[in-house]
Amino acid sequence: MAIQLNKTLYRTVLIVTFLAINGLILYGIGAAWAFMNTGADKTSMLHLEVPMEDVYKPHLEWSNLDNPGRPMEEQALGEITNDYMNAWHVRNIAFKKNDRYGIEDFYTDSARARLYDNIDLNKKNNHWYKRTTLNHKSALDFYTADGTMVVFKDYNVEEYQETYEGETLILKEKDTTSYQVMMLLEDGFWRIRHLKEIPTPADTVEVIERNIAPKLEKIKNQKGINYYPKDSPWDTFGKRFNDTIIDQDFQIIQDMGLNTIRVFIQYEDFGKNRVDAKKLALLNKLLDKAQDHKLDVLITLFDFYGDYDISNWTLTHRHAEAIVNSVKDHPALLGWDIKNEPDLDFDSRGENTVIQWLNQMILEIRKWDKKNPITIGWSTPEAALNLSKEVDFISFHYYKKPQYFIESYKILKYLTPNKPIVLQEYGDSSYDGMWSLFSGSNEKQAAYYKEMQGYLKKEDIPYLFWTLYDFEKVPSSVAGSLPWKTKKQHFFGCLDSLGNKKPSYFELAIKK
Repeated sequence: MAIQLNKTLYRTVLIVTFLAINGLILYGIGAAWAFMNTGADKTSMLHLEVPMEDVYKPHLEWSNLDNPGRPMEEQALGEITNDYMNAWHVRNIAFKKNDRYGIEDFYTDSARARLYDNIDLNKKNNHWYKRTTLNHKSALDFYTADGTMVVFKDYNVEEYQETYEGETLILKEKDTTSYQVMMLLEDGFWRIRHLKEIPTPADTVEVIERNIAPKLEKIKNQKGINYYPKDSPWDTFGKRFNDTIIDQDFQIIQDMGLNTIRVFIQYEDFGKNRVDAKKLALLNKLLDKAQDHKLDVLITLFDFYGDYDISNWTLTHRHAEAIVNSVKDHPALLGWDIKNEPDLDFDSRGENTVIQWLNQMILEIRKWDKKNPITIGWSTPEAALNLSKEVDFISFHYYKKPQYFIESYKILKYLTPNKPIVLQEYGDSSYDGMWSLFSGSNEKQAAYYKEMQGYLKKEDIPYLFWTLYDFEKVPSSVAGSLPWKTKKQHFFGCLDSLGNKKPSYFELAIKK
């Protein structure tokens, strides 16, 4: 009986094993067949954990798609565009790391050989490059009837490059180049066969002159406030956004005789390079409320952002472009403040890196918006000398003792003639607890503003003070977690956290 059972078990095992092996063989054949018909996933080929759109997104515009033979299909154009951008991206990374990795995915044999030679030469000379392209204007020349080859010109490609020898920056340059491009469709992927420089034609696009004079006149008469709602500081456009509360706050600001507010946009909160349409709707709603109360709005485009690396430039450009184009024609918009206190990142990110990012952002915004002026919110009057010729008006913050203010202001004014200067942030905390050695009070805050407002009135200096309310909660990202730093941040308002007027309110309200 036992022998019979063992034979039965043995046969069962053999049959199950046979079926399993055949199943695996059939599965393998099916997978191989699917792979040969669809090609490998491009993201996996590049070993990217995120879509290319979230890694590298220069502006690309097709100006001509006419083809005498086969029409260019929308899907094919999308694939060509994506693979062309991918090719530029892997080329930039290859020259940064001097690594061939990824090149074969987007360049044919002959094209990649030239890139490999360049990489080998860079290694020999101890050179490497940080580079990106910013804008492309492409025009179709030819698309084959079988859909396997495309030829086009890429005009006026804006490129920025920094050249390093070891860790030393030896050259930075910006160039505009045009290219003749040939791409071949190979096993499901468009690869560059030729990328040849050609003469750049004369730019025949009509240049629209900027008209920022009316807004600059408004800025010279600016009297306002840095605004956050009482219950959602540093999160104006978050889940607690309430247009009724904003409307009430704007009424208070209007009743104080003020005419301007400054609001802040955080890069991640708005969706980074993929700006959230819902956030744009909230921003427009805030501007509508400001218009109802005759308030102008200065928008800070980047708050709590600190990655200025060249590889991320195009992502920040798409963030700014979406916001600028959404509200640039709104009557309540006064201007653009690119970045809040970027000089505080000089030590950690590198002064040159920060300055180059800011400078390019100024140029990009001027392409999109011809009516609204641009500034940068520097943390001190000394830092405001940076890019003073590039901005339309100068903005600085001041949190030192009032008696030193006029001297600092006059030095800045002397060094930056013919530019409007705005005191964009200033203020004093009324915190009187142990972490300030009981040195603060509502009365001292009022005395601070009385002195500062006297200087501002005498010199006719536009200003935005900090801020409307005391805050019950302050995020640790603002001032860290050390109590002697964070406690002060709770008590900069001219209204307390319940909305009651502090003595400083009466120094800041403009007497009619």
